[in-house]
Amino acid sequence: MRLILASASPRRLDLLARIGVEVAAVDPAEIDETPLAHEKPANYARRIAAAKAAIVAPRHPGAVILAADTVVAAGRRILPKAADADAVRACMTLLAGRRHHVLSAVTVVDASGVARHRLSDSIVTFGPLSTATIAAYAASGEGVGKAGGYAIQGRAEAFVRALAGSHSGVVGLPLFETRALLLSAGIPLG
Repeated sequence: MRLILASASPRRLDLLARIGVEVAAVDPAEIDETPLAHEKPANYARRIAAAKAAIVAPRHPGAVILAADTVVAAGRRILPKAADADAVRACMTLLAGRRHHVLSAVTVVDASGVARHRLSDSIVTFGPLSTATIAAYAASGEGVGKAGGYAIQGRAEAFVRALAGSHSGVVGLPLFETRALLLSAGIPLG
């Protein structure tokens, strides 16, 4: 059975490889990811993952489609994918010394077109960060393009005082939930 990943994220490919999943093709969905007015972070993550899957599925009849979206939320505020070092600095300043949620929604559409959804909610607590530490992290470029302006699989892991939930979900694809969805869609896993 062919598995199509509706994402261009190399991290998601790496995570799938960790659990022995081979992707037949990568076909990212181009969608408007603007949050709706007053949209809660969990609802936003679910909506975006489902929309990505819905766009890609018709392009690959008979294949299994895997789509995901990861959101960093400080309270009800959805943090952006950091566009540049200034955005990384703003996100890290907001997150320093406090806890936040990382919500990773996964949608799998099976070969018959049935969509199934799961959501991982992880709580990440950063220790206090000095202005100099935040500036150095922003200058490294690692957080650019990442939800919330950081990559837990990189230098930012040293900022994490506590993590409750899925480490892989914070990276961008919660493997426990993804494995369950893929099995239900008929993708063989060990």
